[in-house]
Amino acid sequence: MAGLAPPTAGGGNAAPASSQNGWTQRIVILVPYVWLLVFFLIPFFIVLKISLSEQVRAAPPYAPVFDILTDPAATTLEKLSMLGLGNFGRIFSDTLYIEAYLTSVVIAGISTFATLLIGYPIAYGMARAPREWRATLLMMVILPFWTSFLIRVYAWIGILADEGLLNNVLMGLGLIDEPLHIMSTNYAVMIGIVYSYLPFMILPLYSALEKMDDTLLEAAQDLGCTPFKSFWLVTFPLSLPGVIAGCFLVFIPAVGEFVIPDLLGGSETLMIGRTLWEEFSSNTDWPLSAAVAILLLLLLVVPIVIFQNQQAKMQESGR
Repeated sequence: MAGLAPPTAGGGNAAPASSQNGWTQRIVILVPYVWLLVFFLIPFFIVLKISLSEQVRAAPPYAPVFDILTDPAATTLEKLSMLGLGNFGRIFSDTLYIEAYLTSVVIAGISTFATLLIGYPIAYGMARAPREWRATLLMMVILPFWTSFLIRVYAWIGILADEGLLNNVLMGLGLIDEPLHIMSTNYAVMIGIVYSYLPFMILPLYSALEKMDDTLLEAAQDLGCTPFKSFWLVTFPLSLPGVIAGCFLVFIPAVGEFVIPDLLGGSETLMIGRTLWEEFSSNTDWPLSAAVAILLLLLLVVPIVIFQNQQAKMQESGR
């Protein structure tokens, strides 16, 4: 019939195929949101609910805030106290928690900087190594992950102890006359953090440096730049995404670290992860522990969100 259009090349399945591709894209996009909901938002709200509760001698050792607010026997003062976020007020009224937060940030910051200083030359050497050697070097970086994290931290006790390997070597070489006291100090904690999280700094740095175009360095040298100047004007700015990613990957877990301060720092090291564990296990104060965890999360997430927003604005403005 003259009025009928010829069939399309793909037959009559073009529309269903397009619809199927659309559903596939939606599912792929939905997966990270489901992951975020199940493993972050739901646990976050559970912890937030506990932080708004009151400590009691029961199982579990807290009374939910919603039960107190709806309890007719509760006084108005008790209800206002709960609405006033009493557990968070306890944190700011006690210098112990403020000091623990500040100490954690300082130790994590110094450790992150030291990790960057050590990790950048290693990543740079890996990126400039012959291509056939890069896979082997990369495997050597991630090789420590094949051993238990706890065992690796325990090994540093035998190295840093007063009669440990380090002091025996230094005294055998005649560099020191008496053992250095490193264990149970903040320095031991920093050493443990740098060693444990060094691969998290090297891997993003290597990824950024390995993709860099070598012709840019050649062009900088042709324009009269010394190797040192071309590094600061070309190499380092191009590797900034790796630097930022590595610093985040080291700093964030280091702030809330518990195992390393507990094993290497001892009782004299005051970090928020160890303080949180003592409140949760020894004092069984779940509401206060949950409030400490919420503030720690905000301390880490809010600056990152602000930084990302600033970066997005700078990219939109074309800077």
